[in-house]
Amino acid sequence: MNLTPLALAQQPADGVAGWAAGLVDTMGGPGAGLAIALENLFPPLPSEIILPLTGFAAGQGVLSLASALFWTTLGSVVGAVALYWIGVLFGRERMHRIWARLPLVKASDLVRTEEWFARHGAKAVFLGRMVPIFRSLVSVPAGVERMPMPLFIVLTTLGSLVWNSVLVVAGYWLGDRWDVVETYVGVLSKVVLVLAVAAFAAYVAVRMRGRSGAQHRRTS
Repeated sequence: MNLTPLALAQQPADGVAGWAAGLVDTMGGPGAGLAIALENLFPPLPSEIILPLTGFAAGQGVLSLASALFWTTLGSVVGAVALYWIGVLFGRERMHRIWARLPLVKASDLVRTEEWFARHGAKAVFLGRMVPIFRSLVSVPAGVERMPMPLFIVLTTLGSLVWNSVLVVAGYWLGDRWDVVETYVGVLSKVVLVLAVAAFAAYVAVRMRGRSGAQHRRTS
């Protein structure tokens, strides 16, 4: 597929953006879908670059907006299903065995997590598709807990369609300023990562304090 002269002039040449642009240039909609499927499997590939860039390409006539939304959502589902099956193959029993060997954690913590996912798994899969970083990771516990595949696919499709539509349409309307989307979503991704690290640090601190208190009581 040939880009218009304007698209060629404005197409990014380097990094993830250049790679994604090359896929869309060569394969059209399926190229955008492939890029997003790989982004799901390898979260460091940023959807905040790939999706707005696909929208920009749609605005330049490289593919239609409907095609951009269809293929990127299909790619999201394909990547999520692959991660789901990794969770299935990993399995609940193996998860418990590994968890039992980890320091600073209790078996009851994992049990509570499983109970929480059993109650809120549908919301976690749907809403998780719209949260940077966790949009990929949420597929693994869904597989470990054997969420029914039809339900998983429906929730993943709907959640992915919302996320993809926002970023693709933003790139479509912003035109050659599509990279503005990356700036704002990138900030959101950093906030989510900082909150996750802070939550983990707080969890470790509580566990260390609890273990220290238990040892003090045994020695006194």
